[in-house]
Amino acid sequence: MTAAASAANEPSLSRKDVVPLHHQLFVVLRDQILRGLYAPGAPIPNETRLGELFRVSRITVRRAVADLEAQGLLEKRHGHGTFVRMDLPPQRPAATLGFVDSLRKQQQNTQVTVLELEVATAPPVVALQLALSPTERAVHAVRLRSAGGRPLMVTDAWVPERLGARITRAGLRRQGLYELLMGEGIRFGRVVQEISAEPCDPRMAHLLQVAAGSPLLRMYRLLYDTDGQAVQHITIHFTSERSRILMDVDIKSLNTLGAGQITHDV
Repeated sequence: MTAAASAANEPSLSRKDVVPLHHQLFVVLRDQILRGLYAPGAPIPNETRLGELFRVSRITVRRAVADLEAQGLLEKRHGHGTFVRMDLPPQRPAATLGFVDSLRKQQQNTQVTVLELEVATAPPVVALQLALSPTERAVHAVRLRSAGGRPLMVTDAWVPERLGARITRAGLRRQGLYELLMGEGIRFGRVVQEISAEPCDPRMAHLLQVAAGSPLLRMYRLLYDTDGQAVQHITIHFTSERSRILMDVDIKSLNTLGAGQITHDV
């Protein structure tokens, strides 16, 4: 990428945004690297040039580049500059897994911290989707999943008490919630998911170690058993800095909701 092309194509950073400038720059450069605008092994502009392109200080540039180094996307070569690493993380896995298998892989590749576990009255929208009676309570579990010491996502799950009464903190540390439910004889039949974005509140910013106000992806997932009964409602928050959503849709599903559908609340 030439300097002239960079100057013409660089998105401007917002001085009014609650997200710090160094983090905005980090996100822009990260996206450019992962999209291949800077190829593996290629140099990126030096601190002075990046400061000119984005109209920010060298300190801001230095912080953004340091974060990209920490994420394994850039490397500094003494006396030569900063380069995109040759061993960038793969953008797509070689093969996809079924839903339960993907949950199992996630369980194996991450560490879990149980933040909350209680039996409580579910919020009205959750109670409605789980078809809970007015007097029926639910097991509420909030967990943080991490890998290599870096937080990846926060999951907030609700399960009818009649199904999850034997769920414990120790059990959640050893197994995924889906495994505990399968151990109770539940067999999953289908899952409905909704994906949206929202600004990060201070609590989530603390848990995920991102700036308050930065964008988060939010996934609502409602799991049904083979009899069509809703058995788990879960909300997952994660940041696009460390996670992506991958869908592998069978051609037969392209004309169904299985391929996803964009809805507009207007």
